[in-house]
Amino acid sequence: MKMHKIVIPTIISLVVVMMGSCGNGTKKVPFDDGDSAEVENLDPTLYGICGEATSMNSLQLITDTGDTLRIDMSAAQEDEKVFGGLQPGDRMAVVPTKDKKEAVMVVNQSSLLGSWVMPNPIDGSDEIGICIKEGGIVEGIEQSTITYKTWRLVRGQLEIVCVREGGSEEDEVNLYDIVKLGADSLVFKDSEDIFEYGRQKPRETYGLEVELEDATDDFKM
Repeated sequence: MKMHKIVIPTIISLVVVMMGSCGNGTKKVPFDDGDSAEVENLDPTLYGICGEATSMNSLQLITDTGDTLRIDMSAAQEDEKVFGGLQPGDRMAVVPTKDKKEAVMVVNQSSLLGSWVMPNPIDGSDEIGICIKEGGIVEGIEQSTITYKTWRLVRGQLEIVCVREGGSEEDEVNLYDIVKLGADSLVFKDSEDIFEYGRQKPRETYGLEVELEDATDDFKM
């Protein structure tokens, strides 16, 4: 009986201590859904519009949250991490330093839009590729075995989600490093392959050219 008198108060005390610890020790973290790893991995990228005051080495970014920032691009340019040109009014994605005063990488999201093709790697007789549209929409060009679902930029990388025919029917999330983005060329790679695309040229139909989405003006300073 003496053992019971000792153990029961001890258990109650422990419960009280644990409850007090939970109530006083929990601190809310912005955007925290309970997984600290997710908080640490939040995308630091700034998204917004290229402002009229943008110059050769300095980007004026009007962010989606309404802030107007002046970001030094010198380091990103030296590392060849400025992709797609700088055109006022274009949507930009900027991976910044912690103080948000310098850019580690700059990607012109508007320049990504359009139809990108390459020769069919199987026989080269036809062109295959992807069509990147606003709102995260992406479609395949002459690729019947792949259904493309969404695209976005994450920490300066191009993320493309698709489903392959004959696979597990689960979403396949692919992350690519952008190597080059110009008026007529898009090159990106993963750990195994490199993909080199050219902007799809207008096709002639009955002597008339069919106009396709073009972002050539995005590369003017």
